[in-house]
Amino acid sequence: MVCPCSEIDEVFLSTRHLLNQSVTNMQAILNTAEGAARQAGAYILEAMSGLRQVDYKGRVDMVTNVDRGSEALILENIRRAYPEHAILAEETGDNQLSSDWRWIIDPIDGTTNFVHGYPFFCVSIAVQFQRQTVAAVVFDPVHDEMFSALLGQGAFLNGAALRVSPTTDLSKALLATGFPYDLDDRWHRSMDYFKLFYCQTHGVRRDGAAALDLCYVAAGRFDGFWEYDLKPWDVAAGLLLVTEAGGKVTDFRGNPSGLGDGQLVASNGAIHERMLEVLGVWPTP
Repeated sequence: MVCPCSEIDEVFLSTRHLLNQSVTNMQAILNTAEGAARQAGAYILEAMSGLRQVDYKGRVDMVTNVDRGSEALILENIRRAYPEHAILAEETGDNQLSSDWRWIIDPIDGTTNFVHGYPFFCVSIAVQFQRQTVAAVVFDPVHDEMFSALLGQGAFLNGAALRVSPTTDLSKALLATGFPYDLDDRWHRSMDYFKLFYCQTHGVRRDGAAALDLCYVAAGRFDGFWEYDLKPWDVAAGLLLVTEAGGKVTDFRGNPSGLGDGQLVASNGAIHERMLEVLGVWPTP
């Protein structure tokens, strides 16, 4: 009798084989992503001191000409190096190319912060192979911090290896979160969760850039993070960084978290179950 796991193992080995055969040097893809992120970051910093055109995609969901300019620079780098790859970008959407490879781009995560001159924003770029994230780059241009990861190779900050925090007690943890743009049931529930976690931890921070929040979990600066209403470009890179740094990522019920779930819990792993217990106080909206 054939083991039920054999088919799954064959798919995994096939995917791994295709990944190795498709690009013999994954470092080249990471280098392209890092180069694009640095170029976009330099452009963003230069634009900080000038006037910006601000448009609204929602009540407080802003987009600027700098978001669009940053995205254009990133796309130019990707198309020059990998013209056959699919791309999902926040401002220009899906390029509709059929490919095993897909780049997921947030040209400025933390646009509201950028508009107000609050120095907590970043460029986020993830690369997927057959819908599995295999490379990630998040660049904070204000602090010149380049977070990067390759699947199975670890997570790094400016070349130095990252590891999640060793905190095991939720009462000693520092958490981060964000709030949905829409003032609906999820927004009110997010405020309720904020109060619950605030009373049971060292504190909760709300800095307004999910990609950087996830990097801070990977770096051990935060012990955990949760949020509703996240888009693929908000989290694709950060999720790989957390897991490659030894952390854990799920939805609010503890199931594996996908890019389209819209809810996320990321932690050092040691406090994950306690975070899920708090989030389980109410049914998920």
